[in-house]
Amino acid sequence: MNKIVECVPNFSEGRDRQTIDAIADAIAKTPGCSLLDVDPGKSTNRTVYTFVADPDSVVEGALAAAGVAREKIDMRRHHGEHPRMGALDVCPFIPVTGVSMDECVEISKRFGKRLAEELDVPVYLYETSATLDYRKKLPQIREGQYEGIPQRIVQEKWKPDFGRARFVPEWGATVTGARFFLIAYNVNLLGTPNQAHRIALNLREAGRGLEQPGRFKAVKGMGWYVDDYNLAQVTLNLNNYLVTPPHILFEAVKEEAAKLKIAVTGSQIVGVVPLQAILQAAEYYIEKEGLFILDEDQKIRLAVERLGLNSVAPFDPKTKIIEYIIATAPNEPLAGMSVRAFIEQVAGRSIAPGGGSASAVIAALGAGLGAMVGKLTLGVRKFEAVDAEMRKLIPPLHEAALALIPMIDADTNAFADYVAALGLPENTEEENRFRKAQLQLGLKKAIEVPLSIMTLGDKAWDAMLGVAQYGNIASRSDVALGARALEVGIWGAYRTLINNMDDINDPEYRKKIMEKAGVIRDRSAENCQKILDILEKRSV
Repeated sequence: MNKIVECVPNFSEGRDRQTIDAIADAIAKTPGCSLLDVDPGKSTNRTVYTFVADPDSVVEGALAAAGVAREKIDMRRHHGEHPRMGALDVCPFIPVTGVSMDECVEISKRFGKRLAEELDVPVYLYETSATLDYRKKLPQIREGQYEGIPQRIVQEKWKPDFGRARFVPEWGATVTGARFFLIAYNVNLLGTPNQAHRIALNLREAGRGLEQPGRFKAVKGMGWYVDDYNLAQVTLNLNNYLVTPPHILFEAVKEEAAKLKIAVTGSQIVGVVPLQAILQAAEYYIEKEGLFILDEDQKIRLAVERLGLNSVAPFDPKTKIIEYIIATAPNEPLAGMSVRAFIEQVAGRSIAPGGGSASAVIAALGAGLGAMVGKLTLGVRKFEAVDAEMRKLIPPLHEAALALIPMIDADTNAFADYVAALGLPENTEEENRFRKAQLQLGLKKAIEVPLSIMTLGDKAWDAMLGVAQYGNIASRSDVALGARALEVGIWGAYRTLINNMDDINDPEYRKKIMEKAGVIRDRSAENCQKILDILEKRSV
């Protein structure tokens, strides 16, 4: 899984187009960074940038932007409606995909340390990155704003986390840290702003005050009227969509609106959204309505329809979902080949692709045949009695088939690492030690990929047994072939694994891997025979 971090730096300049564009260019030109949005505000005199990158690139992008701000923004001349304390006022890092909050904390600290050292400015940590409870929230640190820094920064309790405790007039101070992804979400009402605000008060965490808290955690909200759309909106900030996701808020607004006898006409996501939030909504409606949907694009379509995300503006997944915005084609030259080209490649005068990649293909075909028979059984009137069984059996086979596809290239790539290590110099004792260590690493990688093929294939057996027992009997030859293919794919991966095990020097590693692989191999042979026996009895 690709690691994706979002960064949302806020700079104290919203009027000078040249400076705004220069900061944007610095981010966009940083390798590995994708600039998603630039939102300047003249009255606030502030611009919010949104970009995503891998953990290393995101730090470089933020530093590049800060470097431009150091040259072009002078806080001594800054005035605006928004609270602020620095040229780069706040710079949060947010986990999106494949990255934990703890990793983002470390990213923010790495950025803060480098910013302080390279630009000689004071930097404070906030939110999850904060080390002191009394200065965890941004308003606590920013109290007194830019003008209050000279008096506060010299106090022991307000010394910066990074950099010298001195006032830098042209810069001020910067706050950085890790926080969760914030989703700006609006629900549309055919009602008044007062009615929208009443609903928001009932739902937001703060509620109507200490005496009457709201229904949902990690939610801020209010109501307003949007002249451009000619409707009212409950406008919400979801500070943690894993605590309170958009679909739960949408359904809650519908409940509250029904009490007031007003209509809900869809909703709107402002800015971008993580894929997980949309898929969560899809899974909610799939379960609620008893639907059976496997493909990701269909799940997204369901979520968009049920939430009414097209109601005020088109919701295009390619421009609204972060993972799709920055998606790149998978690096799968073998899996992306035609069947003919792959067979010709295997049959060529080369040691790769070899048995490991071929095993992944065969195992994937086996699981795929099982999924196919399940889908050909589901929804057929003749087999309505087993409809519930098919709904349980199809997903693991479908998922196993898809998960095995990347293993086709992974096996060949792992072997390439070992071959590369063979070419390392061995002229000195140090070079020889390094070469041997790299060879062992290459071998272990060449072992762990076929073990992954075996493990993924192993997960499909229970479902394959179920399809053999309940699936469309007219497709029994497909089930039989699927079982044989799955077994052969696992067996082939096992043979690849033990072949690469010969030169492993670590006896404990050898023992652990061989025991695990042996169990999977034996279970594979047993399950394949069980399936063939089931099919034989059903055909009599």
